[in-house]
Amino acid sequence: MSAAESAGESGRDERAEFLRDALAGLSGPGKSLPGKYLWDETCSDLFDRICAHPDYYPTKREMALLPQVASEVAAIVGPRVSVVEFGSGASRKIRTLLDALEAPAAFLGLDISGAYLEAALRRLAPDYPDVAMTPVVADYSKPVRLPPAAAEPPILGFFPGTSIGNFTPEQAGGFLARARETLGPSHFLVGADPTRDPGRLRRAYGEADGLMAALHLNLLDRMNRELGSDFDRDAFRHEARLADDPFRVEAHLVAIRPAAYQLGGRTIRFAAGETIRTDTSHKYAPETFRALATAQGWEPIRLWIDDDSGFSLHLFRAG
Repeated sequence: MSAAESAGESGRDERAEFLRDALAGLSGPGKSLPGKYLWDETCSDLFDRICAHPDYYPTKREMALLPQVASEVAAIVGPRVSVVEFGSGASRKIRTLLDALEAPAAFLGLDISGAYLEAALRRLAPDYPDVAMTPVVADYSKPVRLPPAAAEPPILGFFPGTSIGNFTPEQAGGFLARARETLGPSHFLVGADPTRDPGRLRRAYGEADGLMAALHLNLLDRMNRELGSDFDRDAFRHEARLADDPFRVEAHLVAIRPAAYQLGGRTIRFAAGETIRTDTSHKYAPETFRALATAQGWEPIRLWIDDDSGFSLHLFRAG
């Protein structure tokens, strides 16, 4: 099979999985879609703009904390480390780590949006000519195998932002177990957000001058484009909701009026006010997240906490 044929088959498989997940999530009550399907190139571009918005605090607080701790991380992990970033996206935060590390050997950016990832690494590579750059197009909600010889020990895993919050506690445990398998003997630097201030959360996740709404409504456009559905994005509005047990922020697309749409040969009906949950951000207190990681074999090494928001960076080690 040629490379083009292989890529075409992979694309068909991904669309088939997307359709199966969409039909499963939208066919019954309590409609939802996996948040991973938000992340096409359009969504990635929108998220970059959201990160620059004054109300979206997680990125700002992490970017304030990371430079304060990077040199200490570098001293712990040692020289010639291979860095593996889960959910690499624009690959901006990694610059702070690469600048602090002693002669880093390699950087593997791992993301579900292949075109966006490859463009980001092309921008990054000229500034780090001695660092081998490898894009890994993969869904980290599933097992991930790194390319052979691309990441030689010692290895530092990096999972920044609030992405761990997109998992429920059970799912987060599964991710941490899979990451341990992916990375092998390694260190792992992970960000987590404990914020529970309702006003701050609603501004960050529900407003941002309409950018957050555009990000979630883009999922309807993606289904229309890739799955042949006929959703009307103007018939939905975006809403951020707070929920407890466990505490989280949920993103919903709310149907403005009754409607019916076609998806994969089925009719998907909405009553006025019915919603699609498109993403979730769980807020993990440091002690809660540390316990989750410890249960999956990660040994806590250091914890750093931002004074303004409580945003935390955890450094773990796996033998």
